[in-house]
Amino acid sequence: MEAVKISPKYQIVIPKKLRDALKLLPGQKIQMVVYGNRIEMIPLRNISEMKGFLKGIDTTIERDPDRL
Repeated sequence: MEAVKISPKYQIVIPKKLRDALKLLPGQKIQMVVYGNRIEMIPLRNISEMKGFLKGIDTTIERDPDRL
């Protein structure tokens, strides 16, 4: 866990260890979400980077007999 300080302009610096782990780049957009009493930062990715991320997922589901 890393601690950061909020500047007078409400800016923070993402520690290098976290930037490297998430492969963040300058200018990249990050979605900020309030979750309970914390803020979660979710890096936005290009749709082309999403290709294949669901590979191997089990898509079989049980259906009710009246649903086809």
